[in-house]
Amino acid sequence: MAKQELSFDAIMASLKARQFAPVYLLMGEEGYFIDQISNYIIDHILTNEEKEFNLTIAYGVDVEVASIINAAKRYPMMAEHQVVVVKEAQNVRNLDELAFYIQKPLKSTILVICYKNGSIDRRKKWVAEVAKEGVVFESKKLKEYQLPAFINNYMRQKGLEMDPKATQMMADYVGSDLSRMAGELDKLIITQPIGQSIVTPEQIEHNIGISKDYNAFELRNAIIDKDVLKANRIIKYFAENPKSNPFQMNLALLFSFFSNLFIAYYAPEKSEAGVASFLGLKSVWTAKDYVSAMHKYSGMKVMQILHEIRMTDARSKGVENNSVNEADLMRELVFKILH
Repeated sequence: MAKQELSFDAIMASLKARQFAPVYLLMGEEGYFIDQISNYIIDHILTNEEKEFNLTIAYGVDVEVASIINAAKRYPMMAEHQVVVVKEAQNVRNLDELAFYIQKPLKSTILVICYKNGSIDRRKKWVAEVAKEGVVFESKKLKEYQLPAFINNYMRQKGLEMDPKATQMMADYVGSDLSRMAGELDKLIITQPIGQSIVTPEQIEHNIGISKDYNAFELRNAIIDKDVLKANRIIKYFAENPKSNPFQMNLALLFSFFSNLFIAYYAPEKSEAGVASFLGLKSVWTAKDYVSAMHKYSGMKVMQILHEIRMTDARSKGVENNSVNEADLMRELVFKILH
């Protein structure tokens, strides 16, 4: 039966249960999930002894379709399966020719095609054949609101919980690069004090280098609360520490927040639960900022703020601006937001 609709978690569960498909097409913009699946197959399907004769790893820039098919058609030696993994498959020419093999794949072969930085039209014949015989998985970039859930799930799998503020600090600071995020979270895991199961903002400040008091998360809180003094202290800190507080990153986070806030005005129910449901947030806790901001900013004001953020972005890139630096642009923007 085709397994093409399986999610990442479902694919991993089936692999751990040793329920294998003959072909996996892993494609999409988010390389992290592609690497997680392919690396698990490489590391766990075969024993170390079996890998010597039954594991083939090829790279798209160095391999042709004929070589992939020939490798896939081999029978395993002294093992139940052989594994053929094609990394960077977006660099393989004439992938359509795989259809001849995929129409009748060898059941003892597990062929894994890792196609990064984009997706393939599912209407292509060979992709449709994979969907019939095996697994087609599209790895999509996570949205900003999905990052906290990813962080919390990652840490729970390691036996740790995240303080909500700590979670948001990591989401704001690292962003949607999941490979980098996993690396930063691993740092926290390694340095977590023995016997302490909750990661705090103080630990993130000490181990990751994000100030627990002067970061994008706290700037957003100051703006929501219309705390002019706190907001100005934070942007002053940003101006003095530009490497750890990149201007474009902070601008993008403000734009994302106010874009979601503008959408939140259309929620039929303006409670935290109603806004969370309307915005597709995993946690009601995340919606409290939007509910609070709706009490401080009108819909018209939010439209003006979004315009000012766009203009600030343009000016930072030289449009109608020859002399104002990024620190002054941020100071001017925050003033316009708060007044």
